[in-house]
Amino acid sequence: PCCGGDISSFQDTLRNVQEIQSAKRAFAAVLSDGSVVSWGPKGHGGSDVVRVKEVEQVHATTRAFAAISSDGRIMAWGSPEHGGDCSRVESDLSNL
Repeated sequence: PCCGGDISSFQDTLRNVQEIQSAKRAFAAVLSDGSVVSWGPKGHGGSDVVRVKEVEQVHATTRAFAAISSDGRIMAWGSPEHGGDCSRVESDLSNL
């Protein structure tokens, strides 16, 4: 459970999974509706369950995830030291 292994509390959410990415101790699943569910330790990109909408791609580092939305925005979550915080460059990360 400490490494993203327990999905029992939200297993029904993980339907129609199109892609899955893993950080060192967390996972992110892209669902067919373009949403993302991530789980595992917060400092590794997980949380209880993080939902992001309109995602086309997700990529992982050892402790963070980044998602590209259908309108070209980039969102990141997880450890700031490993890429999980893009707020300082957010204005540069649109329409990519």
